Amino acid sequence: MSDSLKKGCGACCIAPSITSPIPGMPEGKPAGTRCIQLNEHNLCSLFGQPERPKVCHDFTSDDWICSRGPEYALQTLSELETLT
Repeated sequence: MSDSLKKGCGACCIAPSITSPIPGMPEGKPAGTRCIQLNEHNLCSLFGQPERPKVCHDFTSDDWICSRGPEYALQTLSELETLT
């Protein structure tokens, strides 16, 4: 993990829509909705588990998104989601 990536940010588990099934969210999740697997510390409870959706496993963030903190990351990812 890059030094600028903030453990416990959770923006990537809130901002994007996910169309594949997630345990506890069989239809996926709409953009802006907190993933049910995001725990109280904003960590993925499925991280490293085979049940973790491929889209989540394959997601990689970037320093320019994460380096300014969770609020900026959520805003930036939400804007990118709107554009796609």
